[in-house]
Amino acid sequence: MTQTFTSPIPVLPQPEDGRRVLLKLSGEAFGGGAVGVDPDVVSRIAGEIAEGVAQGVECAIVVGGGNFFRGAELSQRGMDRRRADYMGMLGTVMNCLALQDFLEQRGISTRVQTAIEMGQVAEPYIPLRAVRHLEKGRVVIFGAGAGMPYFSTDTVAVQRALEIGCEEVLMAKNGVDGVYDSDPRTNPDATKLDHVTYEDALVRGLKVVDSTAFSLCMDNAQQMMVFGLDAPGNITRAMRGDRIGTVVTK
Repeated sequence: MTQTFTSPIPVLPQPEDGRRVLLKLSGEAFGGGAVGVDPDVVSRIAGEIAEGVAQGVECAIVVGGGNFFRGAELSQRGMDRRRADYMGMLGTVMNCLALQDFLEQRGISTRVQTAIEMGQVAEPYIPLRAVRHLEKGRVVIFGAGAGMPYFSTDTVAVQRALEIGCEEVLMAKNGVDGVYDSDPRTNPDATKLDHVTYEDALVRGLKVVDSTAFSLCMDNAQQMMVFGLDAPGNITRAMRGDRIGTVVTK
């Protein structure tokens, strides 16, 4: 008689008391509107994250790299898309290291994990290790995107949030404070939405967040909040659960 053994699917531990969030930060914000890293901006962001952590929030972070390279834009100028995307991934790692430094200056123990191995500056991305860091009160910053071309950091943020069991994805946007019914930069009569469903956002083509990220959230019932990064204190407020932007749900 043949016996069949089925391996149990590992269940990631969930936070017992506190709130666990995935904060997605715009790379453009790190540059303060220019190429490179603006220390004053990153210092402010780090201070707000540190305040949220001090209030008991477990925080993982994905940082974009738009202040250095944007793969899609480079490919439009004739560069191979795959190579351009890898350049963008390296840009995100530089932002991760800058944020780590400013967080640790505030006494917040921080780990950087990257999807592309670079052992001298970061750990490899290992979900269970990331969860363990969070349980110990450390901030974990995920760099190098998905480690593959054609994936936006918005999509990576959702994937990481799902894999490490985050309650909510916090999309901090530069220059916009939520989801609008049309583009507020071209339509002065655009209306901000306090709540929208993923299906409605996709049908209406609301592009404040990458459509693949929206679809991934919708398929897995992952809650998201889109809010503005510009107003001081917004990151801390979003981390502790204040409704300051647009809540997006299934």
